Amino acid sequence: MDETRDLDLKEVTHVWGLAAADVLKSYLESNGILCIYRTSVVPFVHVFTTDGMGEIKIMVKAEDLEAARALLAKTDVPPDDSGGPESPKETV
Repeated sequence: MDETRDLDLKEVTHVWGLAAADVLKSYLESNGILCIYRTSVVPFVHVFTTDGMGEIKIMVKAEDLEAARALLAKTDVPPDDSGGPESPKETV
């Protein structure tokens, strides 16, 4: 049975690529925070992705959100305060 099915999960940040997601997941879990990925794209096709398609959302339990943000503040990856991906830049 999927232990994350009934959890209230929140996006703490998003990254581009499986390597970055693995590093953050390991970092958060080594500090006691359950973490999962969410993406709508097969991660190994990221070479051909653009405009948010290669994005991997880092999800944590709602009760761990502030602790995860505090941990991420100590890294080069800022927490995602917007709750989702950035808006695409407009081109003229």
